[in-house]
Amino acid sequence: MDYNASPSERAVRAGDLDRRHVGQSVSFQPNDFTVVFGTIAGIARTEALVYLSLAGVSGGTHLKDEYDLTVDHEVYLQLDPLSSAEKGFAEAAKAVKEKLDEFGRNIRDRDQKESE
Repeated sequence: MDYNASPSERAVRAGDLDRRHVGQSVSFQPNDFTVVFGTIAGIARTEALVYLSLAGVSGGTHLKDEYDLTVDHEVYLQLDPLSSAEKGFAEAAKAVKEKLDEFGRNIRDRDQKESE
């Protein structure tokens, strides 16, 4: 099995996970046969391994709620809708500012031509 992230997820190295990621949805492939989807309940780390504790995964006969991943193992986090929206607003504000600057230049050019 080869798990690929959905368009609403971004890849992150397990070693880059920190306390900001607790509570976020995560998906990853810990081995060749399993894909895990869950919510990060806790993160512990050594130099070589990251230990993920997941909420909402355990309870079945074959489901684990703790995984040991190498620091370079890719996990996939859901895109943060607030930061995505913030980026969209920033890009829109930049476009509006450029248009307003262009209108201002056009008005100044027109006024200058009329005064000549």
